[in-house]
Amino acid sequence: MRLNVVIPLLIAALLMLMGSVFVVTEGHTAIVLNLGRVSRWDIEPGLHFKWPLVENVRVFDRRLQVLDADPERTFTSERKDVSVDFFAVGQIQDVRAFYRATGGDEKVAVDRLAPIIKDSLRNEINARTLSQVVSGNRSEIIGRQITGINRGAANIGIKIVDLRIKQVDLPTDSTVIKDVYKRMSAQRQQVASRLRAEGEEQAQGIKSKADRDQAVIMAEAERDAQKLRGEGDAEAARLYGAAASKDPGFYAFQRSLESYRASFADGHAVIVLDRDDPFLQYMRSDK
Repeated sequence: MRLNVVIPLLIAALLMLMGSVFVVTEGHTAIVLNLGRVSRWDIEPGLHFKWPLVENVRVFDRRLQVLDADPERTFTSERKDVSVDFFAVGQIQDVRAFYRATGGDEKVAVDRLAPIIKDSLRNEINARTLSQVVSGNRSEIIGRQITGINRGAANIGIKIVDLRIKQVDLPTDSTVIKDVYKRMSAQRQQVASRLRAEGEEQAQGIKSKADRDQAVIMAEAERDAQKLRGEGDAEAARLYGAAASKDPGFYAFQRSLESYRASFADGHAVIVLDRDDPFLQYMRSDK
């Protein structure tokens, strides 16, 4: 056989061999399509063979995936509008059902799964008050819905293993925010009024005590001053008496000078007296 014939045959055989082998890596699964129809599925990781040109292989990731969706607006039992943001963790459970339902498109799977989760959460939140939704046990809300969600998710070959509420918001166009702010403002106003009243009461108590202390201190000071003043007057009288007893004439002269000084202090005083009045005895010139 000629070489120019053998080489093309070898190349064709090699290409057919390469086209008949495929590998499924760990954490993945595959389906084999025979002329567009699913002929084999749930193929485990490893090396596998298929008919070249007739069969086609689609490989899918079976590891846990985070399925994120847009926040859902719903109402509480009080008809309060809330926005619930959530995410789900799931994986492909039945790759055959997944392919038939979505054509292997993960975006289609998320679009079909999101309404199932939203409807389930909406029913649970509709039965609870705003306070229970915001501050209650969110795991309890989720736990009661996983089974029902998986019944719907089974139709697209997916199993949800966990569901989490990221946050619960009050929409900015909702009257709930205004009601919450008003209630918070009223509560703060009550606290401020109570603190202001307590402060005024304490201030009045402090002021009353200060007034009482001031009155006591002033009374005690006046008492001590009167005592000292009396003691001083008594001592002065004693000293004047002692001085007068030693030299009565000089004492009389000194008292007269003090009287003159007091009478003529402003320099304009006019006093009319008898020339023999004793008040003028020290102003006479005895010859």
